[in-house]
Amino acid sequence: MAGDRPESGEVPLLYSEGNVAARVALEREVRGWSTTELAERVTRAGVKMNQTAVWRIENGTPRRRINLDEALAFTRVFELPLEELMSPPLEGLDIASRRLVQEAVEAFYETRDARDRLHHAVVAIADHIKAHPDSSRAIHEQCLRLMGDERDARTLSNDIGDGGHY
Repeated sequence: MAGDRPESGEVPLLYSEGNVAARVALEREVRGWSTTELAERVTRAGVKMNQTAVWRIENGTPRRRINLDEALAFTRVFELPLEELMSPPLEGLDIASRRLVQEAVEAFYETRDARDRLHHAVVAIADHIKAHPDSSRAIHEQCLRLMGDERDARTLSNDIGDGGHY
């Protein structure tokens, strides 16, 4: 049947509902929750569920189907995005590791966005200096005043002189 796991026990990458079932079991186990506790948490998240339903999602033959409201409730209780819940479980990745990776990913995107913002600002200043060459010295002095650190101000001034941050 379409809802059953393959005989090998492996969940194919595009087998989203099967991935959700496997992830529900993994996430519950990583947190040390019983099927009853997970059912209570899902119910508190707004979707009525009992322990039997959790067990059938994880182990049933045929496995119990998961509707969208239930999937969204699982994302709330596990604090995971839906896309992550639908992804195959990664062996050896506990909740502490998952949180550290999430923090690193968020910091990466924040840093990338800040680099892009810096690049656009540096390009704008470089264009301004090209149009107003007499403002160059004052701009570099202002960088030093605002930054307070001569080495950092010199780095920014060099980026401006090069016409961009990248």
